[in-house]
Amino acid sequence: MPSSLNLISENRCFDGTLGVYSHPSETCNSEMRFSIYQPPQVKSEPLPVLYFLAGLTCTEENFMAKAGAQQYAAKYGLILVAPDTSPRNTGISGEDDDWDFGTGAGFYVDATVEPWASHYKMYSYIVHELPALIAENFPIKPEKQGLFGHSMGGHGALICALKNPQQYQSVSAFAPIAAPMRCPWGEKAFTNYLGADKETWRDYDASELVITANYNHPILIDQGTTDPFLEKQLLPQVFETACKKVRQPLTLRYQEGYNHSYYFIATFIEDHIRHHAAALCDQKL
Repeated sequence: MPSSLNLISENRCFDGTLGVYSHPSETCNSEMRFSIYQPPQVKSEPLPVLYFLAGLTCTEENFMAKAGAQQYAAKYGLILVAPDTSPRNTGISGEDDDWDFGTGAGFYVDATVEPWASHYKMYSYIVHELPALIAENFPIKPEKQGLFGHSMGGHGALICALKNPQQYQSVSAFAPIAAPMRCPWGEKAFTNYLGADKETWRDYDASELVITANYNHPILIDQGTTDPFLEKQLLPQVFETACKKVRQPLTLRYQEGYNHSYYFIATFIEDHIRHHAAALCDQKL
């Protein structure tokens, strides 16, 4: 393992290994962390890789600790990678002031407004730097990559996949911020990271991107009906309308009685793992 990759912890899990690593990021100009689950199949062959992008306030730990995904990654033969949600301890004044902006809230965009632009380059980190680092150090099939995420991370998964259809053969989301240009969370983040020109925001709005993306791979979204953020922040119906307009394959499932929590994610996680395995793995499911 190169000296630039620092192993923080390692645990055995479903006959595989869950590791947490840190590394100096050139893209974010700071230390970044990620967790990676390697199922037992890596002992004999390289495997497809599936990235999970977490939501507001989360770290590289939340998904691996709460979603119960490792058993299904082992079942279907997928490597799981969960990066952090933002740079941390950058020294930017005010980075820790709000729970929905700054630390823990990178929104998976490349900031263009200072002081954020010098560190908050999460889009390029997720799409370019992190995959290259994973490919260099772990037994993956780099031509077999998928993305999924939750809330802010669902937004991130959708935009990264739609902007890079050749790189990501599968995408799904739990309760994504599906139309950030039209919701308070997105308006706050985009104004501060990207500036006041709303035309530049379109590059990071899934409901705008899908119109011209020509993605073609099927998209799966699960949304709880009792999610407190559904009506004002998430707006899946806007994304659904845009997908219908261009005939983008979308399965949008409203799950009765479920909210925005990891209990909701854990309930439907196997469906999502299976969705990605169908696209990334060679065997028939």
